[in-house]
Amino acid sequence: MTDTISTSAADATEPLVRDATPAAATGKPHIEEPVAYDAILLASFGGPEGQDDVIPFLRNVTRGRGIPEERLEEVAHHYRHFGGVSPINDQNRELKAALEAELERRGIDLPVLWGNRNWDPYLRDAVLEAKERGFTKLIAIATSAYSSFSSCRQYREDFWIALEETNLHGEIQIDKVRQFFDHPGFVTPFVDGVRDAYRQLATDRPDIDLASEVEVLFTTHSIPSADARKSGPAERGFGEGGAYQAQHLAVAEVVMESAKREAGIDVDVPWKLVFQSRSGPPSVPWLEPDINDAMGELPAAGRKAVVIVPLGFVSDHMEVMWDLDNEAMETADELSLLAIRVPTPGVHRDYVSGLIDLVLERRDGVPADSRPSVTALGPWYDVCRPGCCENARLGFKPAAAGLVP
Repeated sequence: MTDTISTSAADATEPLVRDATPAAATGKPHIEEPVAYDAILLASFGGPEGQDDVIPFLRNVTRGRGIPEERLEEVAHHYRHFGGVSPINDQNRELKAALEAELERRGIDLPVLWGNRNWDPYLRDAVLEAKERGFTKLIAIATSAYSSFSSCRQYREDFWIALEETNLHGEIQIDKVRQFFDHPGFVTPFVDGVRDAYRQLATDRPDIDLASEVEVLFTTHSIPSADARKSGPAERGFGEGGAYQAQHLAVAEVVMESAKREAGIDVDVPWKLVFQSRSGPPSVPWLEPDINDAMGELPAAGRKAVVIVPLGFVSDHMEVMWDLDNEAMETADELSLLAIRVPTPGVHRDYVSGLIDLVLERRDGVPADSRPSVTALGPWYDVCRPGCCENARLGFKPAAAGLVP
Protein backbone atom coordinates (compact mmCIF):
# COMPACT_ATOMS: atom_id res chain seq x y z
CA MET A 1 0.00 0.00 0.00
CA THR A 2 1.52 3.30 -1.04
CA ASP A 3 0.51 6.83 -0.27
CA THR A 4 1.82 10.24 -1.21
CA ILE A 5 1.64 13.33 0.96
CA SER A 6 0.76 16.37 -1.14
CA THR A 7 3.27 19.19 -1.46
CA SER A 8 0.71 21.65 -0.12
CA ALA A 9 0.27 19.56 3.04
CA ALA A 10 4.02 19.17 3.47
CA ASP A 11 4.54 22.91 3.10
CA ALA A 12 1.82 23.85 5.59
CA THR A 13 2.82 25.62 8.78
CA GLU A 14 0.93 23.18 11.00
CA PRO A 15 2.45 19.73 11.62
CA LEU A 16 1.60 16.86 9.32
CA VAL A 17 0.45 14.81 12.29
CA ARG A 18 -0.60 16.54 15.50
CA ASP A 19 0.70 15.41 18.91
CA ALA A 20 2.51 12.39 17.42
CA THR A 21 5.87 10.81 18.14
CA PRO A 22 8.64 11.87 15.74
CA ALA A 23 8.34 8.60 13.82
CA ALA A 24 4.61 9.02 13.20
CA ALA A 25 4.96 12.76 12.59
CA THR A 26 6.48 11.92 9.20
CA GLY A 27 2.96 11.00 8.06
CA LYS A 28 3.99 7.75 6.40
CA PRO A 29 1.16 5.19 6.06
CA HIS A 30 3.09 2.56 8.01
CA ILE A 31 5.69 3.47 10.60
CA GLU A 32 8.64 1.11 10.30
CA GLU A 33 10.85 2.91 12.79
CA PRO A 34 11.02 1.62 16.39
CA VAL A 35 9.45 3.84 19.06
CA ALA A 36 10.17 3.54 22.78
CA TYR A 37 6.64 3.95 24.13
CA ASP A 38 6.14 4.60 27.84
CA ALA A 39 2.61 3.21 28.19
CA ILE A 40 -0.47 1.86 26.44
CA LEU A 41 -3.63 3.98 26.40
CA LEU A 42 -6.76 1.80 26.32
CA ALA A 43 -9.46 4.09 24.92
CA SER A 44 -13.12 3.17 25.00
CA PHE A 45 -16.65 4.56 24.74
CA GLY A 46 -17.61 4.49 28.41
CA GLY A 47 -20.98 3.87 30.01
CA PRO A 48 -23.13 4.69 33.04
CA GLU A 49 -22.64 2.78 36.28
CA GLY A 50 -25.91 3.66 38.02
CA GLN A 51 -29.39 5.04 37.37
CA ASP A 52 -28.31 8.61 38.14
CA ASP A 53 -25.58 8.38 35.51
CA VAL A 54 -27.80 7.40 32.57
CA ILE A 55 -29.11 10.76 31.33
CA PRO A 56 -25.84 12.68 31.97
CA PHE A 57 -24.00 9.94 30.07
CA LEU A 58 -26.41 10.14 27.13
CA ARG A 59 -26.03 13.93 27.09
CA ASN A 60 -22.28 13.43 26.80
CA VAL A 61 -22.73 11.00 23.91
CA THR A 62 -25.11 13.28 21.98
CA ARG A 63 -23.58 16.66 22.85
CA GLY A 64 -23.89 19.12 19.96
CA ARG A 65 -26.37 16.99 18.01
CA GLY A 66 -29.57 18.65 19.24
CA ILE A 67 -31.14 15.41 20.46
CA PRO A 68 -34.33 16.19 22.45
CA GLU A 69 -34.64 15.00 26.04
CA GLU A 70 -37.57 12.73 25.17
CA ARG A 71 -35.38 10.81 22.74
CA LEU A 72 -32.72 10.44 25.43
CA GLU A 73 -35.36 8.99 27.73
CA GLU A 74 -36.26 6.41 25.08
CA VAL A 75 -32.66 5.24 24.88
CA ALA A 76 -32.29 5.46 28.66
CA HIS A 77 -34.88 2.67 28.91
CA HIS A 78 -32.28 0.24 27.55
CA TYR A 79 -29.86 1.11 30.34
CA ARG A 80 -32.53 1.27 33.04
CA HIS A 81 -33.57 -2.26 32.08
CA PHE A 82 -30.15 -3.33 33.41
CA GLY A 83 -30.26 -1.19 36.55
CA GLY A 84 -28.68 1.83 34.85
CA VAL A 85 -25.37 0.00 34.57
CA SER A 86 -23.68 -0.49 31.21
CA PRO A 87 -21.52 -3.61 31.09
CA ILE A 88 -18.83 -1.83 29.08
CA ASN A 89 -16.83 -0.44 32.00
CA ASP A 90 -16.48 -3.82 33.72
CA GLN A 91 -15.56 -5.32 30.36
CA ASN A 92 -12.82 -2.73 29.96
CA ARG A 93 -11.55 -3.46 33.46
CA GLU A 94 -11.36 -7.13 32.48
CA LEU A 95 -9.63 -6.29 29.20
CA LYS A 96 -7.15 -4.01 30.95
CA ALA A 97 -6.32 -6.78 33.43
CA ALA A 98 -5.99 -9.30 30.60
CA LEU A 99 -3.64 -6.99 28.68
CA GLU A 100 -1.54 -6.48 31.80
CA ALA A 101 -1.36 -10.23 32.37
CA GLU A 102 -0.29 -10.85 28.78
CA LEU A 103 2.37 -8.15 29.00
CA GLU A 104 3.68 -9.70 32.21
CA ARG A 105 3.67 -13.15 30.65
CA ARG A 106 5.83 -11.85 27.81
CA GLY A 107 8.10 -9.87 30.11
CA ILE A 108 7.14 -6.51 28.59
CA ASP A 109 7.24 -3.46 30.86
CA LEU A 110 4.44 -1.27 29.49
CA PRO A 111 1.82 0.08 31.91
CA VAL A 112 -1.80 0.19 30.69
CA LEU A 113 -3.78 3.40 31.23
CA TRP A 114 -7.54 3.47 30.61
CA GLY A 115 -9.72 6.39 29.56
CA ASN A 116 -13.22 6.78 28.05
CA ARG A 117 -14.71 9.24 25.64
CA ASN A 118 -18.06 9.65 27.40
CA TRP A 119 -17.81 8.61 31.05
CA ASP A 120 -15.48 8.23 33.98
CA PRO A 121 -12.58 7.55 33.77
CA TYR A 122 -12.30 10.07 30.95
CA LEU A 123 -9.47 10.28 28.45
CA ARG A 124 -8.32 13.49 30.11
CA ASP A 125 -7.93 11.54 33.37
CA ALA A 126 -5.70 9.01 31.61
CA VAL A 127 -3.62 11.80 30.08
CA LEU A 128 -3.21 13.43 33.48
CA GLU A 129 -2.16 10.08 34.94
CA ALA A 130 0.44 9.79 32.19
CA LYS A 131 1.77 13.23 33.10
CA GLU A 132 1.92 12.36 36.81
CA ARG A 133 3.79 9.14 36.11
CA GLY A 134 6.27 10.75 33.72
CA PHE A 135 4.96 9.08 30.55
CA THR A 136 5.37 11.15 27.38
CA LYS A 137 4.90 8.62 24.55
CA LEU A 138 1.60 6.72 24.51
CA ILE A 139 0.40 4.08 22.05
CA ALA A 140 -3.40 3.98 21.99
CA ILE A 141 -5.71 1.02 21.46
CA ALA A 142 -9.30 2.06 20.73
CA THR A 143 -11.91 -0.61 21.39
CA SER A 144 -13.20 -0.37 17.83
CA ALA A 145 -11.86 -2.36 14.90
CA TYR A 146 -13.22 -0.65 11.78
CA SER A 147 -12.86 2.63 9.88
CA SER A 148 -15.51 5.33 10.21
CA PHE A 149 -15.92 8.65 11.96
CA SER A 150 -17.42 7.19 15.14
CA SER A 151 -15.11 4.18 15.29
CA CYS A 152 -11.79 5.86 14.48
CA ARG A 153 -11.60 9.59 13.79
CA GLN A 154 -13.80 10.55 16.75
CA TYR A 155 -11.38 8.77 19.06
CA ARG A 156 -8.52 10.70 17.48
CA GLU A 157 -10.40 13.99 17.92
CA ASP A 158 -11.01 13.11 21.55
CA PHE A 159 -7.29 12.43 22.06
CA TRP A 160 -6.66 15.97 20.86
CA ILE A 161 -9.42 17.34 23.13
CA ALA A 162 -7.93 15.49 26.13
CA LEU A 163 -4.55 17.12 25.48
CA GLU A 164 -6.26 20.49 25.02
CA GLU A 165 -8.24 20.19 28.27
CA THR A 166 -5.12 19.23 30.22
CA ASN A 167 -2.86 21.77 28.52
CA LEU A 168 -0.47 18.97 27.60
CA HIS A 169 0.00 19.62 23.89
CA GLY A 170 3.70 19.32 23.20
CA GLU A 171 4.34 17.36 26.39
CA ILE A 172 2.54 14.09 25.67
CA GLN A 173 2.51 12.35 22.30
CA ILE A 174 -0.19 9.87 21.29
CA ASP A 175 0.12 7.38 18.45
CA LYS A 176 -2.60 4.80 17.70
CA VAL A 177 -2.45 1.20 16.54
CA ARG A 178 -3.94 0.49 13.14
CA GLN A 179 -7.60 -0.42 12.73
CA PHE A 180 -7.52 -4.15 13.46
CA PHE A 181 -10.62 -5.43 11.65
CA ASP A 182 -8.60 -8.05 9.77
CA HIS A 183 -5.95 -8.87 12.35
CA PRO A 184 -6.17 -12.61 13.11
CA GLY A 185 -6.43 -11.90 16.84
CA PHE A 186 -9.74 -10.11 16.25
CA VAL A 187 -11.07 -12.47 13.57
CA THR A 188 -10.28 -15.82 15.22
CA PRO A 189 -12.90 -15.50 18.01
CA PHE A 190 -15.62 -15.05 15.38
CA VAL A 191 -14.36 -18.04 13.42
CA ASP A 192 -14.50 -20.08 16.61
CA GLY A 193 -18.02 -18.85 17.32
CA VAL A 194 -19.49 -19.62 13.89
CA ARG A 195 -17.77 -23.01 13.79
CA ASP A 196 -19.15 -23.89 17.22
CA ALA A 197 -22.64 -22.70 16.21
CA TYR A 198 -22.63 -25.04 13.21
CA ARG A 199 -21.40 -27.91 15.34
CA GLN A 200 -24.13 -27.19 17.89
CA LEU A 201 -26.78 -27.18 15.18
CA ALA A 202 -25.47 -30.43 13.72
CA THR A 203 -25.63 -32.07 17.15
CA ASP A 204 -28.87 -30.61 18.52
CA ARG A 205 -30.85 -30.32 15.28
CA PRO A 206 -29.67 -32.96 12.81
CA ASP A 207 -32.97 -32.48 10.95
CA ILE A 208 -31.87 -29.01 9.77
CA ASP A 209 -30.02 -28.80 6.46
CA LEU A 210 -27.00 -26.57 7.14
CA ALA A 211 -26.66 -25.72 3.43
CA SER A 212 -30.18 -24.35 2.91
CA GLU A 213 -32.03 -23.93 6.18
CA VAL A 214 -29.52 -21.90 8.22
CA GLU A 215 -28.53 -18.30 7.49
CA VAL A 216 -25.62 -16.46 9.07
CA LEU A 217 -26.24 -12.78 9.75
CA PHE A 218 -23.11 -10.72 10.38
CA THR A 219 -24.28 -7.64 12.26
CA THR A 220 -22.64 -4.31 13.03
CA HIS A 221 -23.61 -0.85 14.20
CA SER A 222 -25.43 1.09 11.50
CA ILE A 223 -24.06 4.54 10.72
CA PRO A 224 -25.37 7.38 8.53
CA SER A 225 -24.89 6.54 4.85
CA ALA A 226 -23.09 9.86 4.34
CA ASP A 227 -20.55 8.95 7.03
CA ALA A 228 -20.13 5.49 5.51
CA ARG A 229 -19.25 7.01 2.13
CA LYS A 230 -16.54 9.12 3.77
CA SER A 231 -15.01 6.25 5.76
CA GLY A 232 -11.46 5.39 4.74
CA PRO A 233 -9.31 7.29 2.22
CA ALA A 234 -11.33 8.54 -0.78
CA GLU A 235 -8.63 7.41 -3.21
CA ARG A 236 -9.23 3.78 -2.30
CA GLY A 237 -12.59 3.95 -4.11
CA PHE A 238 -14.68 1.85 -1.76
CA GLY A 239 -17.99 3.17 -3.10
CA GLU A 240 -21.21 4.08 -1.31
CA GLY A 241 -20.54 1.98 1.79
CA GLY A 242 -16.98 3.25 2.09
CA ALA A 243 -14.24 1.39 3.92
CA TYR A 244 -16.64 0.66 6.80
CA GLN A 245 -18.87 -1.63 4.77
CA ALA A 246 -16.03 -3.02 2.64
CA GLN A 247 -14.05 -4.04 5.73
CA HIS A 248 -17.02 -5.82 7.30
CA LEU A 249 -17.81 -7.70 4.10
CA ALA A 250 -14.20 -8.78 3.64
CA VAL A 251 -13.94 -10.05 7.23
CA ALA A 252 -17.33 -11.81 7.06
CA GLU A 253 -16.20 -13.72 3.97
CA VAL A 254 -13.02 -14.86 5.72
CA VAL A 255 -14.95 -15.91 8.84
CA MET A 256 -17.43 -17.93 6.79
CA GLU A 257 -14.80 -19.78 4.78
CA SER A 258 -12.64 -20.52 7.84
CA ALA A 259 -15.57 -21.62 10.01
CA LYS A 260 -16.95 -23.89 7.29
CA ARG A 261 -13.56 -25.51 6.85
CA GLU A 262 -13.13 -26.09 10.58
CA ALA A 263 -16.68 -27.44 10.90
CA GLY A 264 -16.19 -29.79 7.97
CA ILE A 265 -18.80 -28.10 5.75
CA ASP A 266 -17.97 -28.29 2.04
CA VAL A 267 -21.03 -26.57 0.55
CA ASP A 268 -22.01 -22.93 0.17
CA VAL A 269 -24.09 -21.60 3.04
CA PRO A 270 -26.15 -18.39 2.97
CA TRP A 271 -24.94 -15.30 4.82
CA LYS A 272 -25.28 -11.52 4.66
CA LEU A 273 -24.15 -8.33 6.36
CA VAL A 274 -26.87 -6.57 8.35
CA PHE A 275 -27.01 -3.57 10.66
CA GLN A 276 -28.42 -2.61 14.04
CA SER A 277 -28.69 0.13 16.67
CA ARG A 278 -29.79 2.90 14.32
CA SER A 279 -30.38 6.12 16.27
CA GLY A 280 -30.95 8.84 13.66
CA PRO A 281 -34.21 10.39 12.42
CA PRO A 282 -36.09 8.51 9.66
CA SER A 283 -35.32 11.34 7.22
CA VAL A 284 -31.58 10.59 7.35
CA PRO A 285 -30.44 7.47 5.43
CA TRP A 286 -28.47 4.94 7.49
CA LEU A 287 -26.90 1.66 6.41
CA GLU A 288 -29.43 -1.14 5.91
CA PRO A 289 -30.92 -3.74 6.19
CA ASP A 290 -31.75 -3.75 9.87
CA ILE A 291 -31.16 -7.15 11.44
CA ASN A 292 -34.80 -7.56 12.45
CA ASP A 293 -36.03 -6.75 8.94
CA ALA A 294 -33.52 -9.22 7.49
CA MET A 295 -34.68 -11.91 9.90
CA GLY A 296 -38.28 -11.27 8.84
CA GLU A 297 -37.42 -12.48 5.34
CA LEU A 298 -35.82 -15.75 6.42
CA PRO A 299 -38.88 -18.02 6.86
CA ALA A 300 -40.07 -17.28 3.32
CA ALA A 301 -36.60 -18.29 2.09
CA GLY A 302 -36.92 -21.65 3.82
CA ARG A 303 -34.66 -20.87 6.77
CA LYS A 304 -35.29 -22.58 10.08
CA ALA A 305 -32.31 -21.24 12.05
CA VAL A 306 -30.19 -18.10 12.18
CA VAL A 307 -26.64 -17.63 13.47
CA ILE A 308 -26.11 -14.03 14.64
CA VAL A 309 -22.51 -12.85 14.52
CA PRO A 310 -21.82 -9.46 16.21
CA LEU A 311 -18.93 -8.78 13.84
CA GLY A 312 -18.74 -5.06 14.52
CA PHE A 313 -18.34 -5.34 18.29
CA VAL A 314 -15.43 -6.23 20.56
CA SER A 315 -17.45 -7.02 23.71
CA ASP A 316 -20.97 -7.71 24.96
CA HIS A 317 -21.86 -4.10 25.68
CA MET A 318 -25.32 -2.51 25.57
CA GLU A 319 -25.89 -2.72 21.80
CA VAL A 320 -25.20 -6.44 21.95
CA MET A 321 -27.19 -7.14 25.11
CA TRP A 322 -30.24 -5.07 24.18
CA ASP A 323 -30.39 -5.09 20.38
CA LEU A 324 -29.30 -8.70 19.91
CA ASP A 325 -29.92 -10.67 23.10
CA ASN A 326 -33.22 -8.91 23.66
CA GLU A 327 -34.80 -7.50 20.50
CA ALA A 328 -33.31 -9.85 17.88
CA MET A 329 -34.04 -12.90 20.01
CA GLU A 330 -37.63 -11.75 20.41
CA THR A 331 -37.87 -11.40 16.63
CA ALA A 332 -36.49 -14.92 16.17
CA ASP A 333 -39.04 -16.28 18.62
CA GLU A 334 -41.89 -14.51 16.83
CA LEU A 335 -40.70 -16.02 13.53
CA SER A 336 -40.19 -19.52 15.04
CA LEU A 337 -36.51 -19.38 14.11
CA LEU A 338 -33.88 -21.17 16.15
CA ALA A 339 -31.29 -18.47 16.93
CA ILE A 340 -27.71 -18.74 18.15
CA ARG A 341 -25.75 -15.61 19.00
CA VAL A 342 -21.98 -15.94 18.59
CA PRO A 343 -19.77 -14.43 21.35
CA THR A 344 -17.82 -11.21 20.88
CA PRO A 345 -14.01 -11.31 21.34
CA GLY A 346 -14.19 -9.99 24.93
CA VAL A 347 -11.03 -11.32 26.56
CA HIS A 348 -10.54 -14.25 24.18
CA ARG A 349 -6.88 -15.25 24.41
CA ASP A 350 -6.22 -14.62 20.70
CA TYR A 351 -7.83 -11.19 20.85
CA VAL A 352 -5.83 -10.09 23.90
CA SER A 353 -2.62 -11.47 22.43
CA GLY A 354 -3.39 -9.79 19.11
CA LEU A 355 -3.80 -6.38 20.72
CA ILE A 356 -0.37 -6.72 22.30
CA ASP A 357 1.02 -7.78 18.92
CA LEU A 358 -0.41 -4.57 17.42
CA VAL A 359 1.40 -2.52 20.06
CA LEU A 360 4.65 -4.38 19.38
CA GLU A 361 4.32 -3.68 15.65
CA ARG A 362 4.68 -0.02 16.45
CA ARG A 363 7.21 -0.39 19.26
CA ASP A 364 9.50 -2.49 17.05
CA GLY A 365 8.81 -0.79 13.71
CA VAL A 366 7.70 -4.02 12.01
CA PRO A 367 7.65 -3.63 8.20
CA ALA A 368 4.17 -3.50 6.69
CA ASP A 369 4.75 -6.59 4.56
CA SER A 370 5.51 -8.61 7.71
CA ARG A 371 2.31 -7.66 9.53
CA PRO A 372 -0.57 -10.15 9.68
CA SER A 373 -3.91 -9.43 8.02
CA VAL A 374 -6.49 -11.94 6.82
CA THR A 375 -8.03 -9.82 4.03
CA ALA A 376 -6.59 -8.08 0.99
CA LEU A 377 -7.57 -4.69 2.47
CA GLY A 378 -4.89 -4.65 5.15
CA PRO A 379 -2.74 -4.23 7.01
CA TRP A 380 -4.47 -0.88 7.59
CA TYR A 381 -2.68 2.42 8.07
CA ASP A 382 -0.76 3.37 11.20
CA VAL A 383 -1.31 7.06 10.44
CA CYS A 384 -4.78 7.91 9.14
CA ARG A 385 -4.69 9.47 5.69
CA PRO A 386 -5.78 13.02 4.76
CA GLY A 387 -9.56 13.38 4.71
CA CYS A 388 -10.13 9.92 6.16
CA CYS A 389 -13.45 9.35 7.98
CA GLU A 390 -14.76 12.92 7.89
CA ASN A 391 -17.86 13.67 9.95
CA ALA A 392 -20.34 14.29 7.14
CA ARG A 393 -22.41 16.65 9.29
CA LEU A 394 -19.76 18.68 11.11
CA GLY A 395 -16.65 18.33 8.94
CA PHE A 396 -13.13 18.10 10.36
CA LYS A 397 -11.98 19.02 13.85
CA PRO A 398 -8.38 18.79 15.11
CA ALA A 399 -7.31 15.19 15.72
CA ALA A 400 -4.23 13.28 16.82
CA ALA A 401 -2.67 10.19 15.17
CA GLY A 402 -3.50 11.09 11.59
CA LEU A 403 -2.55 13.46 8.80
CA VAL A 404 -4.39 16.79 8.88
CA PRO A 405 -7.17 17.60 8.42
